[in-house]
Amino acid sequence: MITAYCYDPFNLRHHLPGHPENRQRLAGTWELLQGDGILAALHESPSTPASDAQLLRVHSRRHLATVARAAQRNTHLDADTYVGSDSEQAARLAAGGLCNLVDAVLEGRAANGFALVRPPGHHATPERAMGFCLYNNVAIAARAAQAEHGIQRVLIVDFDVHHGNGTQDAFYGDGSVLFFSTHQYPYYPGSGHWRETGRDAGAGATVNVPFPAGVGDAGYAAAFDTILAPAARRFQPELILVSAGYDAHWNDPLASMQLSIPGYAALVARLLALADELCAGRVVFTLEGGYHLEVLAHAVRNTLRQLSGHSPQLDDPLGPCPWEERDASSLLAQVRQAHAL
Repeated sequence: MITAYCYDPFNLRHHLPGHPENRQRLAGTWELLQGDGILAALHESPSTPASDAQLLRVHSRRHLATVARAAQRNTHLDADTYVGSDSEQAARLAAGGLCNLVDAVLEGRAANGFALVRPPGHHATPERAMGFCLYNNVAIAARAAQAEHGIQRVLIVDFDVHHGNGTQDAFYGDGSVLFFSTHQYPYYPGSGHWRETGRDAGAGATVNVPFPAGVGDAGYAAAFDTILAPAARRFQPELILVSAGYDAHWNDPLASMQLSIPGYAALVARLLALADELCAGRVVFTLEGGYHLEVLAHAVRNTLRQLSGHSPQLDDPLGPCPWEERDASSLLAQVRQAHAL
């Protein structure tokens, strides 16, 4: 099993001191991975900037121009989303690096992959940058898989604590992409109710699991087992892409969920099993959120160990959640009913 990854230190040049989404997120994770030695067992895939053609499959020309102008002015696009002189190039490298990993997997040069990239992408809509995100990396990669490799059905799984509204918007009317999201609700950005299920040709192809605060390992595992797995089997994807945000951890400073690091590993194991069952193991992860730096670094390392089969050992320096988990069974039943699962 060959696991590929991409990383470019240029991504660290997208930075605003004091902002939650700053370069230390990726720098600290990279430092841990280098010290671990796991990178030597993986294949490094190049990070090259996404082309206009790749970006325009998801975003409008107006959006690309807005981000480019903002980079020239070192400004904010909204209260949360900053753009520096190197940010637009960093965002192109993030999207392009993920596309290159998808190429490697679909061409048989790697079994799976992980894009160690930033800025994150899942809040960026076709027309707007928001929520720390400039370009929607996972949506761009999904469209590249379809346009450049003839893939007909892509499953996108988003376990970031915030709803991937930009990804949902990109595919809401498109039945060729199944979008599944677990997230804290109501919470930023305010979207992702279970009644949001798609429209027109995409009716039923958006599956939202809007957890209340306090759900942890058991609730997430149940969502994957009783909603994601049957929905994926019905859809029969040829490729799985994962928006991997590690900010639903119980100690993340920006949210109120109760996943543990082993809880994340359990979700990754389920995704690997689904990929093996449905699409010859073809799954590619891309980094989204995660704002407790120690949690982020160790959870990413564990994910890479699982992808590569490098080591069965999982590191959990923070331990289990100290609070009782909130029950989510009634919500999960509503979602199953909405999607006839």
